Amino acid sequence: MTLLEQMETLARQAKTAARQLGRLSAEEKNQALAAMAVALTEAGPALAEANAKDLEVGRSLGLSGAMLDRLALTDARIAAMAQGLREVAALPDPVGRVLDERTRPNGLRLRKLSTPIGVVVIIYESRPNVTADAASLCFKTGNATILRGGKEALNSNLLIARLMIEAGQQALGDRFPAHAIQVVPTTDREAIPALLSLTQYVDLCMPRGGEGLIRAVTECSKVPVIKHYKGVCHVFVDRAADLAMAGDIVFNAKCQRPSTCNATETLLVDRPVAATFLPAIAAKLAEKNVELRCDPEALTLLNSKPETRNPKLVAASDADWSTEYNDYILNVRVVDGVEAAIEHIATYGSAHSDTIVTADAVTAAKFQQEVDSAAVYWNASTRFTDGYEFGMGAEIGISTDKIGARGPMGLEELCSYKWLGFGNGQLRV
Repeated sequence: MTLLEQMETLARQAKTAARQLGRLSAEEKNQALAAMAVALTEAGPALAEANAKDLEVGRSLGLSGAMLDRLALTDARIAAMAQGLREVAALPDPVGRVLDERTRPNGLRLRKLSTPIGVVVIIYESRPNVTADAASLCFKTGNATILRGGKEALNSNLLIARLMIEAGQQALGDRFPAHAIQVVPTTDREAIPALLSLTQYVDLCMPRGGEGLIRAVTECSKVPVIKHYKGVCHVFVDRAADLAMAGDIVFNAKCQRPSTCNATETLLVDRPVAATFLPAIAAKLAEKNVELRCDPEALTLLNSKPETRNPKLVAASDADWSTEYNDYILNVRVVDGVEAAIEHIATYGSAHSDTIVTADAVTAAKFQQEVDSAAVYWNASTRFTDGYEFGMGAEIGISTDKIGARGPMGLEELCSYKWLGFGNGQLRV
């Protein structure tokens, strides 16, 4: 069997499963999700064993410490995966919601109803918890999913999917579609363009990972793609900021988990507070050995302070301002007011997540109105751009597109809709 034939088999099976999923009640879907959560919790040792093999592969591939952290399945992350499934089960079923109703002058009644999308392909790197998150959200919304993780996470991904499928079958018997959740079993890169050429079966693709992966998927796909190319997120510390709060927000946004797309990559500091704030935040970031890539003004200011002069302090290049590091590296620029901060973000940002720290409500409102990103915060870390933190349960991804879903994508964003018409013999004149 050729690679294309293998992918066609997966896609055809998924299309059939998607139709079968439409027959499940909300109660049945929730019952299956609860069983899946139990299965993941009880399989902790087996998951740890599979993940250990993946971590070894990751080290052999030369993955950075931050990427290995993404790959690791700790006890806490396994518990979080299971909890995510329970939370998805607890959320209202978005399928079948009446979105609009109207009656035309001729008596024709129209109803707009939320429906599943169909077959959703998820392509992602490293993080095996995405397997559970994506599969659970797709299952709850009646979508069949085909999962393609990175080769470094294949053992973990296959086991997570198998555990979920077996638990669903035990909970629902023959009513659970056998191919509702599938993992592409090959690491061959050509599997992706082959799978994404099957427009007769696949309805949507959602890539999650670095910019290179997302661009490659977008360029080869013949099916619609929801994407975010990268997460170049910013914190702007305004002249009216509470500097203690600002320091805590910057530290959290950069260091709490730097490998994620909502971690901050650039710190913008208003000129009137730069001389006070920058030495303080540089000392705080030194606790995590963060490299600071500075514009000339910030570099001069920090080099003038013996306590902040260190090998991790370097001059920023123009390319740095638009780079997503996913590591302990932070760009630093001194700007002249909120207008300059907004202009910098418009030039170098990725429309993901940006925040302003200020006590001035007028300045905050201007920033939130004029920064065109999926999430714009006032006095909060960029790390909150996440489906779980937004109360969506597990998330399927984060979109920086403007058409369709934008920001964290949960259950509602995995639904389409259709119109139902109810007549009594109306004819178009």
